Amino acid sequence: MASSRFRRKSSGKWIDICVWTAGLVVYLFLTLPVSVIVLSAFSPSEYPKFPPTDFSLRWFEGIFSSTEWMESLWVSGILLVIVTPVTVIVGTAASYALARLRFPGKNAIQSFILSPLMIPQIVLGVALLYLFTMMGINGTMTGLVIGHMLISLPYVVRTVGVSVSNLDPKLELASMNLGAGPVQTFLRVTLPLIKPGMVAGAVFSAVTSFGEISISLFVSSPAVTPVPVRTFSYIEQTFDPSVNAISVIFIAVSVIALVIIERTIGLSKTM
Repeated sequence: MASSRFRRKSSGKWIDICVWTAGLVVYLFLTLPVSVIVLSAFSPSEYPKFPPTDFSLRWFEGIFSSTEWMESLWVSGILLVIVTPVTVIVGTAASYALARLRFPGKNAIQSFILSPLMIPQIVLGVALLYLFTMMGINGTMTGLVIGHMLISLPYVVRTVGVSVSNLDPKLELASMNLGAGPVQTFLRVTLPLIKPGMVAGAVFSAVTSFGEISISLFVSSPAVTPVPVRTFSYIEQTFDPSVNAISVIFIAVSVIALVIIERTIGLSKTM
């Protein structure tokens, strides 16, 4: 009995060691590329060098002093400010309607909304290029906003849809039975309960819009160029650590967003 119990404890210990080792390997595999990018951004040399021989903010200063990079950052910032709230509002309304209403063709509409997740983005980019050219909005901020909303909306619909499906309809009925109207019930009962899904959808929408390049390549122009398109064009011409510095800025924005979500709502409630 004692020997068999010892063997079970010993085997369980080895399983824990293997699990922790595998987790550590995966963690290192995921963090190593990011570490290389971050450290190379502070290299003073003309080309990305890892590990850097010295510490320098040269490439960050070059980005913030470059008119082209600042214009691209401005365009991406405007897209982020417009696309994220509009997509969350539209996606929340669509998710609630799909979850609560019964009407013919609901499944077809839901599949249509989620179709950008299944259609290759290169196909969507070509289609939007032809459509926006006919409408006269290709290469404009309006075209970029529509294109980014098209690919961000499915993420909001899916995340908010999960929160709505987990919401007990009896809570809304109880609110209306106590005298609250449909609008008041939606604002005071429904929205607070599906808030985690909305926040998660906003994060997915912002990240998707901020890093989108496939569609942006087709619907942007030299006058309206977001950062991913500028980065792609820049790498074709040269490859200095300016690209790494831009990547560090992207990483910093993502980390700040995660910290804000964790402090306000909690990451576990948005997943």
